[in-house]
Amino acid sequence: MIAPLLEVTNLVRDYTLPREKLTQAPPTLRALKGVSFTMQAGRSLGIVGESGSGKSTLARLVMALDKPTAGSVKLLGRDLHVLPREELRNARRDFQMVFQDPYGSLDPRQNIARIVCEPLAAQGVARDEQRERAAQAIAAVGLRANDLAKYPHEFSGGQRQRIAIARALITRPRLIVADEPVSALDVSVQAQVLNLMQDLRAEFGITYMLISHDLAVVQHLCDDVAVLREGEIVEQGPPERLFRDAKHPYTRALLEAVPQAEPAE
Repeated sequence: MIAPLLEVTNLVRDYTLPREKLTQAPPTLRALKGVSFTMQAGRSLGIVGESGSGKSTLARLVMALDKPTAGSVKLLGRDLHVLPREELRNARRDFQMVFQDPYGSLDPRQNIARIVCEPLAAQGVARDEQRERAAQAIAAVGLRANDLAKYPHEFSGGQRQRIAIARALITRPRLIVADEPVSALDVSVQAQVLNLMQDLRAEFGITYMLISHDLAVVQHLCDDVAVLREGEIVEQGPPERLFRDAKHPYTRALLEAVPQAEPAE
């Protein structure tokens, strides 16, 4: 049996809220309630749910940007949350993230070459190799080599998200976690970025974990879908089955909330 690329087991995350009364202990919010799933290499997974369901918390824990209260996240058999700092730094070449906001995720004070090369610089890769791989990554997302000398303010929102994807690509990762990668973009640009992500998946063999509230986006890019409600996965399966014959009332409610075009009378 082939070992999974990503294995999430009984993941729990509690947050301590501000104290309501001096005489009482501060309340606790459980954002994730024992989430478990596996991902095979080459089979992208969409995580869907309404705001506050725990999607972004799950993304941060998978990326080892936050520590779980309980449970484990294993990538290629390595438990990311128990790795020593140096080993985790080296492991990050296998998993990268694309954030929701293409404006906020790029440092406006740095040029594109430095932004795209940042993951390689953190791993001590030689500068000549950094420049060569930056040119390859920027070309892969449809931009030009001379764009590396420019700054983020010189690009549109769609182009900035392409730059963010190039930064994620540069370490040649096995897994990319994309947290609402097109929600901040104009509708006309969303399809371009999604098609780009699909092309890169075919070209480089990338597996995506796609966080989204947009069911159409997930259906376009993912092989499997997990529906997250109040920190728990309530239903999971391939999108063609899940969206056609949803079993859980919450999944059906999400589908019914999708706007439908109706012809004018």
